[in-house]
Amino acid sequence: MLYILALLIGVVAGLRAMTAPAAVAWGAWLGWLPVAGTWASFMGHWITVGIFTILAIVELVTDQLPSTPSRKVPQQFGARLAVGAFTGAVIGATGGATVGGLIAGAIGAVIGTLGGAELRKRLALAFGKDQPAAFIEDAVAIVGGLLIVAAVA
Repeated sequence: MLYILALLIGVVAGLRAMTAPAAVAWGAWLGWLPVAGTWASFMGHWITVGIFTILAIVELVTDQLPSTPSRKVPQQFGARLAVGAFTGAVIGATGGATVGGLIAGAIGAVIGTLGGAELRKRLALAFGKDQPAAFIEDAVAIVGGLLIVAAVA
């Protein structure tokens, strides 16, 4: 079950790179993720929550700009892969399976990045513009991230 949740948080990272660590940090701070005593215990600190929350909000705003680069360019793809692996490792650390969580999170990030790009392109075509598609993607990432973190508890 832990690997499935790590995979899913990776998918969220593929959709919205900073939403995944923000959700994980909030979960750790609220006590939903038992990270105390692990290498990931810093995720439960209020400063970490604040930093990742601000980064997630900035990402949500900048993604609406016409100059936002494609998530498939190497830098964007690599960043999403790294964040997916990291957040998957944090989920895995709650059950002593850091490496397995890291791998599952990285796989999920690939799925979320490639699948999310294709889905967003199709939604944008259906709506005739990108704004509603971006909003749907934002909502799915935020709600999904919080549900995944809550499921670990």
